[in-house]
Amino acid sequence: MNKKQANYFKVLSDPNRLEIIELLLKGETCECTLLDNLSISQPTLSYHLRLINEVGLTKTKRNGNWIKHYVDRSKLNEMIDYLTKLRDMEITECKS
Repeated sequence: MNKKQANYFKVLSDPNRLEIIELLLKGETCECTLLDNLSISQPTLSYHLRLINEVGLTKTKRNGNWIKHYVDRSKLNEMIDYLTKLRDMEITECKS
């Protein structure tokens, strides 16, 4: 596992961030829409969005005065590929 993969999993280890990702997978949206669907404060949401964005799981784009957030699905595919390789890894005995 490389550091990038570890950071993806680390960021998604928080229930709030997982819920944010789930909401964003339904379509790009702004913070105000996310706040309507979460039971966290605006500063807490901004904190979580920043962490998710810093590792590259989400991206943003400006639409007038609005900043829309969306999931970079290619990063999720990287995680799925990694987990698939783990699952399919050949079983060998540890040599002592």
